[in-house]
Amino acid sequence: MSQTLASAVVTGGPALPRSRRLLRAVAVVACLPYLTLKTAWVAGSRVGIPAGSPLLDHPTGMAVANVLTILMDGAVIVLALLLTRPWGRAVPAWLLAVPMWIATGLLAPIMAGYPLQLLVRAFGGDAAGTSGGEAEPFLHGWVFAVVYTGFIVQGLALGTLFVLYARDRWGHLWRGRTGDLPARRAGAAQRVLAVAAAVLALFPLTLRTVWACGGTTGLNEGVAAGRGSDFHVLESLYVVFLLAAVAGGLVLAFRRVPALPARVPLTVAGVASGAVACWGGWMAAAALVPGADPADRPTALMLLTYAGQMIVGLLVATVGARILAARSAGHPVT
Repeated sequence: MSQTLASAVVTGGPALPRSRRLLRAVAVVACLPYLTLKTAWVAGSRVGIPAGSPLLDHPTGMAVANVLTILMDGAVIVLALLLTRPWGRAVPAWLLAVPMWIATGLLAPIMAGYPLQLLVRAFGGDAAGTSGGEAEPFLHGWVFAVVYTGFIVQGLALGTLFVLYARDRWGHLWRGRTGDLPARRAGAAQRVLAVAAAVLALFPLTLRTVWACGGTTGLNEGVAAGRGSDFHVLESLYVVFLLAAVAGGLVLAFRRVPALPARVPLTVAGVASGAVACWGGWMAAAALVPGADPADRPTALMLLTYAGQMIVGLLVATVGARILAARSAGHPVT
């Protein structure tokens, strides 16, 4: 007991459970391989990059992208500390929720996609960029194994820490059933947002489905020529995330499944909207990098797909955010 009191005096709060300290350490350590590799590239090293890699064609763009991704992965360490330190409880909700939503959105497709890609390859699938046998390798295979494994570990550790933190601080917001969620004050706006997301999702959903099934409509020459099983797995995942985001938004807005635990559609909408919006935004941003080979520049349909799914994700996220804000403010439930 004396040790607990001493810890409370030093840290300004109760002692952190050992399990959370371990999860924090795992999250931080999982960032190190990626940060080390990216820092080496910024410093001029070419470890893991084959001689013919397209990455070497645009050194300035590569340097900018590496610095940006170093900052992004460094943010995971900041979040791990925020979720486990006493001062983290004083952080405004939005200042934590927004970066966690982005981190979840970027990590979720990797956590689901990379194991699926390996499984498909084990049954005879080919990696992206090898379907024609002539494409220059992008990175050495071990780089993907190290980086994506690290991302998966980061996602599991950080996600668990956030669930524990959110349960302690905001657990009351998603208790009960979907039918208990507040609707009188914001119901009409939520329904408009959810329907708009469903309608706008039709365009990216259609193209992603076509691409997942082997079609090339709207693809540029580089992507069309370099498709492999990895490409089809990712496109299929984008279809799933789009459908999940729309479904989560509609369930939250229309309360058609009132007996469903509220945490289910809130979680589905949160994760799926993040995956859809953040990867749509990331792909759109990557398209703006100057100096790309004409064959690798995104077509108008590809850009519209990225923009469309980004808007869909933001609309669904707004539905969930409005519901949580209404519950936090104590608005009467229907």
